[in-house]
Amino acid sequence: MSTMKWLLLGLTVLSSLAFGGEIEDFVVEAKKKHGDFGEKAARFLVDGMPKSDRETLKKDFLMTNLDLALKAREEFPWSKNVPEDVFLNDVLPYASLDETREGWRFFFHPKCAELVKNAKTTTEAVQAINKGIFDLIKVHYNTGRKAPNQSPSESIKLGMATCTGLSIILVDACRSVGVPARVAGTALWADKRGNHTWAEIYDGGKWFFTGADEFDAKGLNRGWFTGDASKAIESQWQHAIWASSWKKTGSRFPMVWNIRNQEVSGVNVTSRYVKKKKAAAGAVYFRVWDAKGGRRLVTTLNDSVKTRAGTADLNDMAQMAVKAGEKMKVTFGGETREVVVPEGKTVDLYWDQLK
Repeated sequence: MSTMKWLLLGLTVLSSLAFGGEIEDFVVEAKKKHGDFGEKAARFLVDGMPKSDRETLKKDFLMTNLDLALKAREEFPWSKNVPEDVFLNDVLPYASLDETREGWRFFFHPKCAELVKNAKTTTEAVQAINKGIFDLIKVHYNTGRKAPNQSPSESIKLGMATCTGLSIILVDACRSVGVPARVAGTALWADKRGNHTWAEIYDGGKWFFTGADEFDAKGLNRGWFTGDASKAIESQWQHAIWASSWKKTGSRFPMVWNIRNQEVSGVNVTSRYVKKKKAAAGAVYFRVWDAKGGRRLVTTLNDSVKTRAGTADLNDMAQMAVKAGEKMKVTFGGETREVVVPEGKTVDLYWDQLK
């Protein structure tokens, strides 16, 4: 299906919303079509729905989502072995956060089925999807996006998304082929440097993490943010790490773009991250730009550490153990310039201002 047809489908799905809801009709039809498990799955979806979804989503939208989720469960070998409670919470749902509701399974299933055709395990399937889907749909990291919580079709229309939009895409793509996936992230790193979002994947009884559109050939549980995540504070909600949940947990997933919204449930998973390798003591984070308001540059700091640019997340920064007042070399395009390290944990340098 072309991108334009996909966008039209998204609009069609949105137009199928109607006030009043058809929740009970959905549950009844689910039982008729899929038996007792269909009824159980339908009621699970209903019990976890935000109030706005209960009032607006139509039966046809909900049934199509259920049909395709159950189809994927039978089609892919890794999905058949997923525990029932994990399937219900992390494959079946039609949304992750508060993004626009749309029928993404139609779009992602054929594309992802092709990407995972040689995969033998859940992890292999996730790696294949993360490596291929973003190039396939032509969406990459860009702060020029309109909203952090874009739905897949909204990101595809723009050709850009930031970490949350990219994570929503990866989670939806994985779920379309029966891989349990959920959005994870923190509202604010412990050093108050900003927020971040990524994806978690369930395989063999354990949860793993991966950055969306940040494929690492070495496997899962790798990423530029592992050092930051290791410093998360479990007892402070804003500095903790949360995973989204369709099932009500009594806690909320903190959405920084709509921080008062308490309709998306969350699970505090900080303990799994603080055991990871810690960042170097006294590290300072660096970004280098061509000019203020310009683009990031890939440069080399002190002949050893490279800065990030392009589609790398804005918080994916080079780290160096340096002190304020020290002189540091910055090399770009074969030319080396010098700078005195300013005060601060995060430092933005501008090439056109360096000596």
